[in-house]
Amino acid sequence: MKSLNLVFVFAIIAMVATTSCKKKKVNNLKSEFKTTYADIAHANYEDAYNDAIAMRTALNTFVDAPSAANLTAAKNAWLAARESYGQSETFRFAGGPIDDADGPEGALNAWPLDEGYIDYVEGAASSGIVNNASVTIDAATLISMNEAGGETNISIGYHAIEFLLWGQDDANTALGTPGDRPYTDYVTDGTGTAENQDRRGQYLKVCADILVADLLTLVEEWKEGGSYRNTFLNQDDDESVTNILTGMGVLGKSELAGERIFTALDNQDQEDEHSCFADNTHRDIILNFEGIQNLYKGSYTRTDGSVVSGTSFSDIMEKADKKLNEELSTLFDECDAAVKAIPVPFDNALTAESVGGSGPIMTAVNKLRDLGDKIAEAGSEIDLTIDTSLPE
Repeated sequence: MKSLNLVFVFAIIAMVATTSCKKKKVNNLKSEFKTTYADIAHANYEDAYNDAIAMRTALNTFVDAPSAANLTAAKNAWLAARESYGQSETFRFAGGPIDDADGPEGALNAWPLDEGYIDYVEGAASSGIVNNASVTIDAATLISMNEAGGETNISIGYHAIEFLLWGQDDANTALGTPGDRPYTDYVTDGTGTAENQDRRGQYLKVCADILVADLLTLVEEWKEGGSYRNTFLNQDDDESVTNILTGMGVLGKSELAGERIFTALDNQDQEDEHSCFADNTHRDIILNFEGIQNLYKGSYTRTDGSVVSGTSFSDIMEKADKKLNEELSTLFDECDAAVKAIPVPFDNALTAESVGGSGPIMTAVNKLRDLGDKIAEAGSEIDLTIDTSLPE
């Protein structure tokens, strides 16, 4: 009997030692994961900044020499700039500099916007800031007017630039075409279309300047020795990883699946889609998901093809709970397939299915919601509490 008791005691001691060792290794990985996160954040924002500079150059060229070819080049530069910025959305909702009290998120990516607040729209040829000669078009003024009087009164950011390039999207979504603003809206020699072509061009240039400046603040915050990077890396590891997982979970379940996809499906309204003027919403969705996946895998591929990588969230979960990590990996694969299966253009795909159905949009919504829940479950497994609901 004494021998059996000793075997039992030794078994308990061994189990406690194993658990303690595993927990220590998980905690070490948390610290390493923070560094990976900071490295990816800096690289991602630096890419977004550089892409925005390239876009600004293309916009300036177009405004200075309006032509069909230069308008196409400006549009392509906008589309390219969205590729890097879209992945950076995973750094939102994590207590970081993008959307803290002084963060530039509302100046960068706010939507949906009231087109008539900026420029002419169908049935209102003289609407908007562009056509109001009493408004000075400069950075201070446009920044002060952003969301003044209402959250759709958006005057700056990616989507303001998008509207100024593409114009309103065609109400007939079955055509599958984006907006078709003529380049002649910017021709100032008396042969141009619409009115106030010079003010429209100035507006476009100022928007680009503001966007580049805002992105630079994020690069500075996350660079080696940057103010927020230092704060973040010196935080308690559990606090930092909680913030990281919260950002991933909220973006996936509440913001992307909810606000950016489900709301548009529920309302059946192209005005609720993220990049409605350019019909680029399918890329927004894919890129936002890829940003989350970058952190799970601990790897980000930069615009120039180089890779920034390190300890991943998957590494943490592989040590903490191998089975749960397998479930996470499978769900990431399923989400990847689901978001890429959404038909293009998104606004026309909305009309082909409804809430509660089994179509590709609803499938993506459900998979992303499941992913948010699974991220929260994984957080709980490593003793963290993750809330995936949108903050008030």
